[in-house]
Amino acid sequence: MIRAQVIVRPRASIFDPQGDAVGRAIQSLGVPVRQAHVGKCIELEIEGDDAAAARAQLETICHELLSNPVIEDYVLTIQEPATAGGH
Repeated sequence: MIRAQVIVRPRASIFDPQGDAVGRAIQSLGVPVRQAHVGKCIELEIEGDDAAAARAQLETICHELLSNPVIEDYVLTIQEPATAGGH
């Protein structure tokens, strides 16, 4: 099994009203926040152990389904399966 995490957030050039509200709320608590962004985190478990094939599939999923490439960026992190008896 391959585990993956996708972080999706608005592009830096796009106004993020949720991030703006969070930043202002944190500032009201006395913490000097310069900027805040609100995104989403998606965690997936993929059957199989071919990390290269999984990465190709996940890149497609991220680009076509999980993010809006016009206004959002994503970061894909894949945890490859541990090899049996490996050090």
